[in-house]
Amino acid sequence: MLVTGASTGIGEATARHLKGLGFDVLAGVRKDEDAERLAAAGLGTLKLDVTDSGSIEALRSRFADAPLAGLVNNAGVAVAGPLEFIPIEDLRRQLEVNLIGQMAVTQAVLPALRRARGRIVNISSIGGRLALPMVGPYAASKFGLEGLSDTLRRELARFGVDVILIEPGGVKTPIWAKSTDAADQMAEGMPPEAEQLYGPLMDRIRVESKKISERTGIDPSEVAETIGTALTTEKPKTRYLVGKDAKGRWAVAKRVPDRVMDRLIARQMG
Repeated sequence: MLVTGASTGIGEATARHLKGLGFDVLAGVRKDEDAERLAAAGLGTLKLDVTDSGSIEALRSRFADAPLAGLVNNAGVAVAGPLEFIPIEDLRRQLEVNLIGQMAVTQAVLPALRRARGRIVNISSIGGRLALPMVGPYAASKFGLEGLSDTLRRELARFGVDVILIEPGGVKTPIWAKSTDAADQMAEGMPPEAEQLYGPLMDRIRVESKKISERTGIDPSEVAETIGTALTTEKPKTRYLVGKDAKGRWAVAKRVPDRVMDRLIARQMG
């Protein structure tokens, strides 16, 4: 079982949970210290940068003749800010990590998954169904991942390889603090009109991100348990919403017109 982005948060919780379920887990990380820490916990580790071609080729070689029971595509970042002023290089980085990188990993190990009739679990988000202000790049990456997952599921069905999406709401993971820090650095390079036009909204997103990371977000273990279910149940769903906020938002969004949803989101954002 291969789990990408396993150094912290959902990825680490998933690697540990799957090991507890009896899987032989390979945790993909970028830093030596994370590899050492997870190895000390009894997990197999693999240095893996999903945006690096050399790293992807090494992964392909590792699984050239081996079967693979499952792949959890979890590696990801979150770029936040007003789309009018998001540097294009940051938008590219968002898509490279969250979308292109996931596909690169999947391509590299698909022969191994086909040998084992394994499963692919892609970690999306409620943000892959419902886009909020100030997180457009992140939403774009997750909407894209949803589309790729649907296509992959339909292409691979005849080989016995299933593709499942996990769509959490707010989760207590380091991604929120990292996103806020990156957004603050990005804001420093934006022209003065960015603050004039979007300042209050950016402030609101900072407050909400901190609230999720410290208080309202669910524990990563809850997402990990859902991933475990997706990998082990006889007939998995194609999508799993995780968390009350994700389920609540979607329950409303699928029933009301877009303009009404726009107003509800605007009211929530103050």
